[in-house]
Amino acid sequence: MLELLLIIFIGLLGGVAVGLQAPMGGIMGQRLGGAAASVIIHAGGFIASLALLIMRGGEQINQWRSIPWYMLASGVFGLILYLTITQTLPKLGATSAVLLIIVGQLMAGMVIDHFGLFELPVRSIDLSRAMAALLLISGAYLMVR
Repeated sequence: MLELLLIIFIGLLGGVAVGLQAPMGGIMGQRLGGAAASVIIHAGGFIASLALLIMRGGEQINQWRSIPWYMLASGVFGLILYLTITQTLPKLGATSAVLLIIVGQLMAGMVIDHFGLFELPVRSIDLSRAMAALLLISGAYLMVR
């Protein structure tokens, strides 16, 4: 039970990080441009990741050639994220911009789970999950309107 609570806390911490990063990146994108903000954000992330990697003894970085090619392109999604934030944040506000990101993540997660993409276990979209998605979309609509 304690392990589950720790995992839930870590997940919430990740949500807080997205909730803080999105408006900060959006404001930076408004001032500097979306691509410029993305470079700055990813440079900071690179430095922090490199420091963590060094502290962890390099982990399995030498195996990078064994991952599928499309995983090497996943950084493109960060650029897409920051370009969308620079558009949604000034027009909809921080709450709605972050909400749309979260709903989009959940929808993508449902599709990934349903088909077992990226070698993840299959979790089919059943009635309960479909209803949850409908509630999320309804909540997003109410928040954005």
